[in-house]
Amino acid sequence: MKTVLFARVSSREQEETGYSLPAQEKLLKEYAERKDFRITKIFSISESASGKTQREIFNVMMDYLKKNNIKIIICEKTDRITRNLKDAVLINDWLNEDEARQVHLVKDSLVLHKNSRSQEKLNWNIRIVFAQNYIDNLSEEVKKGQIEKIRQGWLPTKPPLGYKTTGEKGHKIHIIDEEKAPLVREMFELYATGNYSIKKLVRVIYEEGLRTRRGNKLCKSRLGELLSDPFYYGGIRWNNEIYQGKQEPLISKELFDRVQDILRRKTTPKYKKHFPLFRG
Repeated sequence: MKTVLFARVSSREQEETGYSLPAQEKLLKEYAERKDFRITKIFSISESASGKTQREIFNVMMDYLKKNNIKIIICEKTDRITRNLKDAVLINDWLNEDEARQVHLVKDSLVLHKNSRSQEKLNWNIRIVFAQNYIDNLSEEVKKGQIEKIRQGWLPTKPPLGYKTTGEKGHKIHIIDEEKAPLVREMFELYATGNYSIKKLVRVIYEEGLRTRRGNKLCKSRLGELLSDPFYYGGIRWNNEIYQGKQEPLISKELFDRVQDILRRKTTPKYKKHFPLFRG
């Protein structure tokens, strides 16, 4: 029988226990060999990946199963294959479409299929609820950590262009990037003259040498976001609120406000005059 393997590890798990994706894949391969299954593809997710990427990998696997008529999925346990009710519904639907389809949960000692006993389905559903709760709790803890970081005066995410991050995990701060900062400051100063459109400024600062962190040219929308970011004068925008930050300002509040005035003027919609076709 043909099968796919689905592996997932969290970054926290790798740090604390050293349990890596290769180690999990080895476990699944050995299980497939014992069952005399033929592995056609391995899908792996590291939770350092974005939620969008994780979702895409899961969807690719489901499409692959259907297109290639694969009837067996092997994963370590329930919270490896799904941690949300939405994906669990997709798996249940996939199982119920064909009696030959199976999900093997190695460490849960559970094999799910269309005709699984009610107790097995209950076991599966309970584990899904606990997996969902784990994610919800993790999200709450992350938000608490972010709020505490902001209270301390530090942005809990990557800083904008012109700054870089330094320090150990849990104690990271943002400092001025001496290489890019002068160009970012010049970007504000040029725009504050009122003589530059966003389009023109994109070209000028590119010629001056300012690049994204990946070495690319800034697009108009991104440049507009940078010009509107209070981080540069010492603020932190979070959930539409501005907090006082501890980072060293790159520009003055006065310069930032001048730039905002120009941005507002240049983005104010222009209304065309309408003349009546017939005049009395």
